[in-house]
Amino acid sequence: MNVGDSAKMLAEKYGADEEKAYVAGILHDIMKEMPKNEMLEYITSRTDLSAVELVSPKVWHQIASAFYVRENILDDEDIFNAIRYHTTARANMGLLEKIIYVADFISAERDYPDVDVMRQKAQINLDDAIIYALSFTINQLENARKPIHEDTLNAYKFLIMDR
Repeated sequence: MNVGDSAKMLAEKYGADEEKAYVAGILHDIMKEMPKNEMLEYITSRTDLSAVELVSPKVWHQIASAFYVRENILDDEDIFNAIRYHTTARANMGLLEKIIYVADFISAERDYPDVDVMRQKAQINLDDAIIYALSFTINQLENARKPIHEDTLNAYKFLIMDR
Protein backbone atom coordinates (compact mmCIF):
# COMPACT_ATOMS: atom_id res chain seq x y z
CA MET A 1 0.00 0.00 0.00
CA ASN A 2 1.59 3.30 -1.10
CA VAL A 3 1.09 6.69 0.53
CA GLY A 4 -2.00 7.43 -1.57
CA ASP A 5 -3.62 4.16 -0.54
CA SER A 6 -2.63 4.63 3.10
CA ALA A 7 -4.02 8.17 3.04
CA LYS A 8 -7.31 7.03 1.54
CA MET A 9 -7.63 4.29 4.18
CA LEU A 10 -6.94 6.78 6.98
CA ALA A 11 -9.36 9.31 5.47
CA GLU A 12 -12.11 6.71 5.46
CA LYS A 13 -11.34 5.79 9.07
CA TYR A 14 -11.18 9.37 10.37
CA GLY A 15 -13.90 10.98 8.23
CA ALA A 16 -11.81 13.08 5.82
CA ASP A 17 -12.30 13.54 2.09
CA GLU A 18 -10.97 10.28 0.65
CA GLU A 19 -10.35 11.69 -2.83
CA LYS A 20 -8.33 14.63 -1.52
CA ALA A 21 -6.37 12.29 0.74
CA TYR A 22 -5.57 9.96 -2.14
CA VAL A 23 -4.54 12.82 -4.45
CA ALA A 24 -2.35 14.45 -1.78
CA GLY A 25 -0.80 11.07 -0.97
CA ILE A 26 0.02 10.36 -4.60
CA LEU A 27 1.46 13.84 -5.22
CA HIS A 28 3.23 14.54 -1.92
CA ASP A 29 6.71 13.65 -3.24
CA ILE A 30 6.29 14.80 -6.84
CA MET A 31 9.41 17.03 -6.74
CA LYS A 32 11.56 14.77 -4.55
CA GLU A 33 13.90 13.70 -7.36
CA MET A 34 14.58 17.22 -8.63
CA PRO A 35 18.31 18.07 -8.32
CA LYS A 36 18.92 19.92 -5.04
CA ASN A 37 20.35 23.08 -6.64
CA GLU A 38 17.33 23.36 -8.94
CA MET A 39 14.94 22.62 -6.10
CA LEU A 40 16.44 25.34 -3.92
CA GLU A 41 16.15 27.85 -6.77
CA TYR A 42 12.57 26.75 -7.45
CA ILE A 43 11.60 27.17 -3.80
CA THR A 44 13.35 30.48 -3.15
CA SER A 45 11.67 32.00 -6.20
CA ARG A 46 8.34 31.31 -4.46
CA THR A 47 8.90 31.69 -0.72
CA ASP A 48 11.48 32.43 1.96
CA LEU A 49 13.19 29.60 3.81
CA SER A 50 13.99 29.61 7.51
CA ALA A 51 17.59 29.18 8.67
CA VAL A 52 16.88 25.53 9.51
CA GLU A 53 15.24 24.92 6.13
CA LEU A 54 18.24 26.36 4.31
CA VAL A 55 20.53 23.74 5.87
CA SER A 56 18.00 20.87 5.71
CA PRO A 57 17.64 19.74 2.09
CA LYS A 58 15.58 16.72 3.18
CA VAL A 59 12.62 19.03 3.81
CA TRP A 60 12.87 20.96 0.55
CA HIS A 61 10.81 18.50 -1.44
CA GLN A 62 7.73 19.10 0.72
CA ILE A 63 7.86 22.81 -0.11
CA ALA A 64 8.69 22.35 -3.80
CA SER A 65 6.03 19.66 -4.21
CA ALA A 66 3.33 21.81 -2.60
CA PHE A 67 4.03 24.77 -4.87
CA TYR A 68 4.33 22.58 -7.96
CA VAL A 69 0.99 20.90 -7.31
CA ARG A 70 -0.75 24.22 -6.62
CA GLU A 71 0.69 25.90 -9.71
CA ASN A 72 0.40 23.03 -12.19
CA ILE A 73 -2.13 20.44 -11.08
CA LEU A 74 -4.65 21.51 -8.46
CA ASP A 75 -5.10 24.74 -6.51
CA ASP A 76 -6.55 23.44 -3.25
CA GLU A 77 -5.44 24.90 0.09
CA ASP A 78 -6.01 21.67 2.04
CA ILE A 79 -3.93 19.65 -0.40
CA PHE A 80 -1.27 22.38 -0.53
CA ASN A 81 -0.88 22.34 3.28
CA ALA A 82 -0.98 18.54 3.50
CA ILE A 83 1.89 18.31 1.02
CA ARG A 84 3.70 21.38 2.40
CA TYR A 85 3.97 19.93 5.93
CA HIS A 86 4.13 16.17 5.29
CA THR A 87 7.78 15.94 6.38
CA THR A 88 7.99 18.43 9.24
CA ALA A 89 4.39 18.58 10.46
CA ARG A 90 3.31 21.81 12.20
CA ALA A 91 1.21 23.00 15.10
CA ASN A 92 -2.56 22.89 14.69
CA MET A 93 -2.60 20.73 11.56
CA GLY A 94 -5.87 20.11 9.79
CA LEU A 95 -7.20 16.58 9.41
CA LEU A 96 -5.87 16.11 5.87
CA GLU A 97 -2.42 17.34 6.96
CA LYS A 98 -2.41 14.81 9.79
CA ILE A 99 -3.49 12.02 7.47
CA ILE A 100 -0.76 12.67 4.90
CA TYR A 101 1.87 13.03 7.63
CA VAL A 102 0.92 9.65 9.11
CA ALA A 103 0.32 7.95 5.75
CA ASP A 104 3.87 8.81 4.74
CA PHE A 105 5.12 7.08 7.90
CA ILE A 106 3.06 3.90 7.53
CA SER A 107 3.06 3.18 3.80
CA ALA A 108 4.13 -0.29 2.69
CA GLU A 109 7.56 0.75 1.45
CA ARG A 110 8.50 2.04 4.91
CA ASP A 111 10.86 -0.15 6.90
CA TYR A 112 12.23 1.39 10.09
CA PRO A 113 12.35 0.28 13.71
CA ASP A 114 8.84 0.24 15.19
CA VAL A 115 7.05 0.75 11.86
CA ASP A 116 4.53 -1.89 12.96
CA VAL A 117 3.89 0.01 16.19
CA MET A 118 3.33 3.17 14.16
CA ARG A 119 0.88 1.35 11.88
CA GLN A 120 -1.06 0.08 14.91
CA LYS A 121 -1.17 3.54 16.49
CA ALA A 122 -2.48 5.00 13.22
CA GLN A 123 -5.46 2.65 13.44
CA ILE A 124 -6.28 3.66 17.02
CA ASN A 125 -5.68 7.41 17.39
CA LEU A 126 -4.29 9.78 14.76
CA ASP A 127 -2.85 12.30 17.24
CA ASP A 128 -1.12 9.54 19.23
CA ALA A 129 0.39 8.27 15.98
CA ILE A 130 1.65 11.76 15.16
CA ILE A 131 3.16 12.23 18.62
CA TYR A 132 4.90 8.87 18.23
CA ALA A 133 6.20 9.81 14.77
CA LEU A 134 7.35 13.24 15.93
CA SER A 135 9.16 11.71 18.91
CA PHE A 136 10.85 9.23 16.58
CA THR A 137 11.89 12.00 14.18
CA ILE A 138 13.16 14.32 16.92
CA ASN A 139 15.14 11.48 18.48
CA GLN A 140 16.68 10.47 15.13
CA LEU A 141 17.69 14.06 14.36
CA GLU A 142 19.14 14.62 17.84
CA ASN A 143 21.17 11.41 17.62
CA ALA A 144 22.51 12.46 14.22
CA ARG A 145 23.20 15.97 15.54
CA LYS A 146 21.02 17.47 12.79
CA PRO A 147 18.90 20.59 13.14
CA ILE A 148 15.28 20.03 14.08
CA HIS A 149 12.76 22.08 12.13
CA GLU A 150 10.85 24.57 14.25
CA ASP A 151 7.55 23.29 12.80
CA THR A 152 8.36 19.78 14.04
CA LEU A 153 9.05 21.02 17.56
CA ASN A 154 5.95 23.22 17.53
CA ALA A 155 3.78 20.34 16.31
CA TYR A 156 5.05 18.15 19.14
CA LYS A 157 4.50 20.85 21.78
CA PHE A 158 1.03 21.62 20.42
CA LEU A 159 -0.11 18.00 20.51
CA ILE A 160 1.35 17.36 23.96
CA MET A 161 -0.23 20.51 25.39
CA ASP A 162 -3.56 19.62 23.75
CA ARG A 163 -3.81 16.41 25.82
